[in-house]
Amino acid sequence: MVLQSSRWLALSYFTYFFSYGIFLPFWGVWLQGEGLSPETIGMLLGAGMVARFIGSLLIAPSVKDPSLLVTALRILALLTLVFCVGYWISSSWAWLMVVIAGFNLFFGSLVPMTDALAGTWQRQFPMDYGKVRLWGSLAFVVGSALTGELVSAWGHTAILYTLSLGVLAMLLGMLLRPSIMPVASNSADELPVTPWKTLLAEKPVWRFLLCVTLLQGAHAGYYSFSAIYWQEAGYSPSTIGYLWSLGVVAEVLVFAFSHFLFRRWSARSLLLLSACSGIVRWSLMASFIELPWLVVMQILHCGSFTVCHLAAMRFISARNGSDVIRLQAVYSALAMGGGIAVMTMVSGFLFQHLHAGVFWVMALVAVPAIFLRPRVQPQGY
Repeated sequence: MVLQSSRWLALSYFTYFFSYGIFLPFWGVWLQGEGLSPETIGMLLGAGMVARFIGSLLIAPSVKDPSLLVTALRILALLTLVFCVGYWISSSWAWLMVVIAGFNLFFGSLVPMTDALAGTWQRQFPMDYGKVRLWGSLAFVVGSALTGELVSAWGHTAILYTLSLGVLAMLLGMLLRPSIMPVASNSADELPVTPWKTLLAEKPVWRFLLCVTLLQGAHAGYYSFSAIYWQEAGYSPSTIGYLWSLGVVAEVLVFAFSHFLFRRWSARSLLLLSACSGIVRWSLMASFIELPWLVVMQILHCGSFTVCHLAAMRFISARNGSDVIRLQAVYSALAMGGGIAVMTMVSGFLFQHLHAGVFWVMALVAVPAIFLRPRVQPQGY
C-alpha cells in the first residue's frame, strides 16, 4: 500500500508519540504496580535514559545516506517491538534493566532519524513541517489521556497492553510505502566541518550545552515520579493523564505561536525565561498538591520545556555548515538524554527519602542555568 509521503511522516509521528505519551507519564506507575521500589524505579528509568542518550548520539547519525532512512526506521521500529515484548516475560529488576535499556536504545533513536527524513523530504518537495509534526504532539495528548482512563478502569496492566499496541501500530505504519522515497543529497559532503574538540571548546557552545542540560535535566523528577506522587495524593489515573495532556497542549500552543511571541528574542533571553519558569514550576510542585495549583504547574510546561527547546533551536540554527548537524546530535544526546538519565537516577533516591522534596532539588538544578546562558546575537525565528 502506498501513502503520500507527508501523510506517511505524519502517521509515523502520530504512532511514535502516541506510544511515548503512554511510556513517559505512566511507566513509573507500571513499574510500581509490579512491586518495585522508587529507588529501583529511578535506576531502571535512568538506565533507559542512558540508552536513549547512546542511541541519539551513535545510532541516529550513523545513517549517512538519506535514501536508507525509511529502511532504518523500519528496522528500529521492529527492534523496539521486540524489546516491548520482553516486558511481558518477567518483571524482575535485572531482566527489566536489560529490556528497558534495549527498548530506549532503539525507541529513542526514532525521532532524530524521523526528523532527518523530514529534512530530506523538505528538500525534495513542498512540505509544511510544522503541520506534520503537530500530529505528534496531538498523539501524545491522546495517548496520555486515554491511558489514564484505561488505568482507572483496568489497573496498571492496561499500560503495557496499550504500549504494545501503540508500538505495533508504529511498525505497521512504517511498513507502508511512501509515495516519494528519500534520495541522497550531493551537497552534504561540501559543508565545512569543525573538529569536535574545537567546537566543544568554544565558550558559547559549552555554556549553551551545560545550560540546556540542566534545564531539561530538571524535568527528571516530573517525568519519573509525578504520576506516582499525584496518585498517592489521591488523584485518579485519568486525572493524571489529563494533567499531562494539559502540559503538552500548552507546549503545542507556544510552538504554534512562537514566531509571533518570540521572533525578536535572543537564545539567551529565551533561556532566562525557561530557567525562571522551571524554578517557579518545580517550587510550586514541591509546595502544593491542590488541583488548581497543578493546573498552573502544567501550563508552565510551555516555559520550562518548550521555551528551552526554542532557545536551543535558535542557538543551533545560527551556526554554519555541519555544526548544525553536530550540535543537534549533541543537544539531543545530552539535554534530552544524558542529563535526564543522571537526574532520573538521583530522583529515585530523593523521592524515596525526601518525597516531595525531590522537586525542590529540581528547582535548585535549574538555578545555575541563569548564570551559564551564552551571550549570542538576537536571531530572527
